[in-house]
Amino acid sequence: MMDAELLQIMCCPETHQKLAVADTALLDQLNQRIAQGQVRNRQGEPVREKLDGALVRADGKYLYPVRQDIPIMLIDEAIPLLETAP
Repeated sequence: MMDAELLQIMCCPETHQKLAVADTALLDQLNQRIAQGQVRNRQGEPVREKLDGALVRADGKYLYPVRQDIPIMLIDEAIPLLETAP
């Protein structure tokens, strides 16, 4: 679980927008699509690892994966949300 104080100071490394913890429904949907090989990160590489959690950018366009309780705050690792919608 993301520490609330840490979340308040974190921001998108590209746009500096605030981040919010992704809800369980979104994570479940993404993990199903990852298992089917349907999710690519911003760099265009397939996302192969299940997400333990994620941080969604305020505009809802991208999320940053969280793996083993560590947010992966690299622009190229961001997952475009518009492309992952069914």
